[in-house]
Amino acid sequence: MRLRVGLALATVYVVWGSTYLGIAVGIRTMPPFTMLAVRFLVAGALLYVWARRRAPGRPSARQWLAATMSGGLLLLVGTGGVAWAEQRVASGVVALVVAVVPLWLALLDRQPLSWRALLGLAVGFGGVALLVGPGTHFSWVAFAVVFTSLGWAAGSLYSRTAPQPAEPLLGAAMQMLAGGALLALVGAASGELGHIRSPSFASVGAIAYLVVAGSLIGFTAYTWLLRNARTSLVGTYAFVNPVVAVLLGWAFNGEALTLRTLVAGTVITTGVALIVLAPQRAPRRRRAVEPEPVPAR
Repeated sequence: MRLRVGLALATVYVVWGSTYLGIAVGIRTMPPFTMLAVRFLVAGALLYVWARRRAPGRPSARQWLAATMSGGLLLLVGTGGVAWAEQRVASGVVALVVAVVPLWLALLDRQPLSWRALLGLAVGFGGVALLVGPGTHFSWVAFAVVFTSLGWAAGSLYSRTAPQPAEPLLGAAMQMLAGGALLALVGAASGELGHIRSPSFASVGAIAYLVVAGSLIGFTAYTWLLRNARTSLVGTYAFVNPVVAVLLGWAFNGEALTLRTLVAGTVITTGVALIVLAPQRAPRRRRAVEPEPVPAR
């Protein structure tokens, strides 16, 4: 079991960390929202067919409405914001900014925070301030990513109490299908269809990788981990993924690895680690708390 947990955890670390590079390659010859629409519609359809056989019944209209709400916040606002930003900023830098999601979750959850969690909030947002502070040319893009990460956090919290199928993978498939449809609508409304050309082999390969590895293998491994490993251990993906993304962007996409990025990245991941590993205080009110959905970036 330890070996299986280790392999599944390594899969989530590497696969989800690599999706930032996959997005960067995919949008070289494909518009961002349309590229993501293709990815999530294909992945959602495949996962839906497989998960539907395991589910006891058909999803209800309320569950589809909830999937549309959460899919819009998670995939349109959250992942769509990532793809939009990667047209202008290195994928590793975007991954570091997206690492603030656990910080937003801690703030929005309205639960008592331990001193370690409060320290993590201060350290994490301080790292973001260092990353996007004076002297950087991408401050406004980074602040936009901070906002889209807030949308992801809001969608994650909404998903905790929203009506969902008993089969977790079916709920994920519904979110992908709904989010993919919204991405396609936004892409069409923004005029992306008129800019679609023949995609390069690299972009097609990147989209295929995002579908198979990022959305199917990665999410399946994560769902299995939630049932077979400590939540605090599974949550370590939040501060490992940005490190993987920065290293892959530097090694395979020619992205600069500056001292400022290294220092800010270390500060941000330290803050996130303090949040994720902080002991939980008793909530103000009794309620069922489930792990938040995780980006299939």
